[in-house]
Amino acid sequence: MAQTFLTAQWRNLIMANYLVEPALLEPYVPPGTELDNWNGRCYASLVGFLFDRTRVLGLPIPFHQRFEEVNLRFYVRYNDAGTWKRGVVFISEIVPKRAITWVANSLYGERYAAMPMRYQWEESTVQQQFRYEWRFQGRWNKLEVTTQGTPQPLLDGSEEQFIAEHYWGYARRGRHGTTEYEVVHPSWELRPVVDYQIDCDIEALYGEAFAAPLAETPSSVFLAIGSEVAVKAGQRLVLDKNP
Repeated sequence: MAQTFLTAQWRNLIMANYLVEPALLEPYVPPGTELDNWNGRCYASLVGFLFDRTRVLGLPIPFHQRFEEVNLRFYVRYNDAGTWKRGVVFISEIVPKRAITWVANSLYGERYAAMPMRYQWEESTVQQQFRYEWRFQGRWNKLEVTTQGTPQPLLDGSEEQFIAEHYWGYARRGRHGTTEYEVVHPSWELRPVVDYQIDCDIEALYGEAFAAPLAETPSSVFLAIGSEVAVKAGQRLVLDKNP
């Protein structure tokens, strides 16, 4: 079993999910994996959340225990000796700490960038508002939801379950390599979203190819309450031994 590299709480995850053509994502698919889909639908998700109580190898790192992250991700699967592992691939990950970008990019082959960030939560018994912002090229981008009602469990077979329950991460390493790591957490509860706002310079951040599909109305937007998570140490796939 792989060693636990990082533990944290992931809190109040906003997930805005877009239907996209598979051809848009194929260039980003790590070797040995293939695109995953739900009922024939292919998704990219814009996700914002808070890292809290972060520890690396069991130790708290000063000034790096609480920070925001916003990422653009999509979904793949990997056939491990006949068992399908469902995972996430990140196109971009934004955090406010440069040290985090160095560790993630060096050890996991991820695509982190450091930018000024901030968040705001306003919670009452009737309504809750969650907002994540990041400053890029002199302008604040925003991902925000308003929720009402009591938290609800994920429904088996739902789009929300498909999006939230991918428990592996995959990243391309070089031309032909792939890193795999496991992310361990319980199934999350959702807060019903009654309104949302997305203000993001998609083309400047993610490229021209993503501008049109991510300008469409999302297929779904939801807020997952989150939980304790454990990120296992990454390892390279031995692709020549795959069936």
